Amino acid sequence: MPALSSETNYRWSRDNYSEFARTIDIWRTVLIFSWMIWIDGKKWSYIGGKTEAKAKKRTRKRAVWLRESMLQLGPTFIKVGQLLSTRADILPAESVEELSKLQDKVPAFTATKAQQIIEAELGKPLDQMFSYFEPVPLAAASLGQVHKALLPTGEEIVVKVQRPGLLKLFAIDLGILKRIAQYFQNHPKHGRGRDWVGIYEECSKILYEEADYLNEGKNADTFRRNFRGDHRIIVPRVYWRYASRRVLTLEYLPGIKVSNYAALEAAGIDRSAIARIGAEAYLEQLLNHGFFHADPHPGNLAVTGKGELIFYDFGMMGQIQSITRDKLLRTFFGIAQKDAEAVINSLVELGALEITGDSGPIRRSVQYMLDNFMGQPMEKQSVAAISDDLYDIAYDQPFRFPATFTFVLRAISTLEGLGKGLDPSFNFMEVAKPYATNLMENGSNRESGSLSTAFFGELGRQAAQVSNTAIALPRRIDDTLAKLDRGDIRVRIKSQETDRLLRRLSNVGIGAIYALLGATCLLCATLLFINGWQIPALGATIVAVIFVLTLLRLLSRIDRPER
Repeated sequence: MPALSSETNYRWSRDNYSEFARTIDIWRTVLIFSWMIWIDGKKWSYIGGKTEAKAKKRTRKRAVWLRESMLQLGPTFIKVGQLLSTRADILPAESVEELSKLQDKVPAFTATKAQQIIEAELGKPLDQMFSYFEPVPLAAASLGQVHKALLPTGEEIVVKVQRPGLLKLFAIDLGILKRIAQYFQNHPKHGRGRDWVGIYEECSKILYEEADYLNEGKNADTFRRNFRGDHRIIVPRVYWRYASRRVLTLEYLPGIKVSNYAALEAAGIDRSAIARIGAEAYLEQLLNHGFFHADPHPGNLAVTGKGELIFYDFGMMGQIQSITRDKLLRTFFGIAQKDAEAVINSLVELGALEITGDSGPIRRSVQYMLDNFMGQPMEKQSVAAISDDLYDIAYDQPFRFPATFTFVLRAISTLEGLGKGLDPSFNFMEVAKPYATNLMENGSNRESGSLSTAFFGELGRQAAQVSNTAIALPRRIDDTLAKLDRGDIRVRIKSQETDRLLRRLSNVGIGAIYALLGATCLLCATLLFINGWQIPALGATIVAVIFVLTLLRLLSRIDRPER
């Protein structure tokens, strides 16, 4: 996506931009998109009738419009759009896919403004802190931009400077978004099964955390410490002497962009090895550290000449609870037994699922996935395909995936795509298999006991459950009664006598309509004949005869069951 041409071309970047004008811009975008969704649901809005192909084409067009509108609205909405790209339980799949393409390519602000911010934040003139400061930024993003500089000691660094007026813009935008969330929360249709205020609070928290550069510096330090024993992973060092909430100074670590395949080949770097390092580093973050990079797109990953992987930008990070062996085993057993109830319960325990209403729809959806998609070996499955299936199920259903879980899915899907670009034979699930096995054997908290002990213990527990059920009732009957109680099975009682009477009443009603139409046509034919319109009278008579013959046939059908 091309960078925006000039900072002053966009109303949000003006110093005197009013809250009233901003409110109009934002509400206009929200209402237009809501109207588009409403009109797309109406069959009469499609020329020549609604078809699946037409609906898909229009939905894609709306998604592109939404992405471009988010870009035009500026920094807050670029970030909100990126966050919503993980929320397929709210938006259609096409919108999620388009918003995932939303990049932080916004106009750079002037070096004079950058210098003013640095000096105000750090309390010293620029030339006293740096022996050289590059006025042209290396990169410009929605929250800030990066300048290369040189310390008096000769160390090369990069200075990340927050965009002028960003926090003021956040305050205006988030105030408007809060009112929009409250409006949709109270709406009789849009508010059903949706925690819009909760989604707003989640986005607000993430935005302010990412705008705090001191928090980003702490994240970078934590991430670097976590990988201090792995020479394959490089993380820039933070210079805390030159850091504040709006300025962050980091070690300058240039590298080859991970998606620049030609440059990697020219440098003699093994692309398949880089793909594997990226996957293993991410699994290490998830399963051992519990602290992971939530946005590992190609712009945040580079490769050194020695084949080491560099991570950049630690503003958006995720934290997860340690995944214990017992929780993971329960999930695996539920999948193996194709027991949707057990899978849902284990996912809720793992924090991967939040049910906000009736659990019946999700139970049936998960059961459908278990019955139809879980027959393939683990090594042949794709994270992206599994994510798409989950998102298809989640859209417009009374449950949602927490932000942390969707960050994990998006990050793994991104890494899987990068891995396949580096090595077409790469499979993330194959790399993950030994990690999952190791987790089951040892547990993330190093619980005592071997895999076999845990396996047979779980097997014994489930066998006891089956035995208890068998004593009380056959398992099949028990499952059927449970499904009936949950509403997964509906009982329909059929009575022959009632059905016969209902059919008879229906046929009598239809017969009365035919009789009325036949009489009307006959009356018209008579009036036309009297007034000398013989040909139209003949046509009306033929139509009347057709109605009468149809009525006689219907009466014979009614009489047959009676006999």
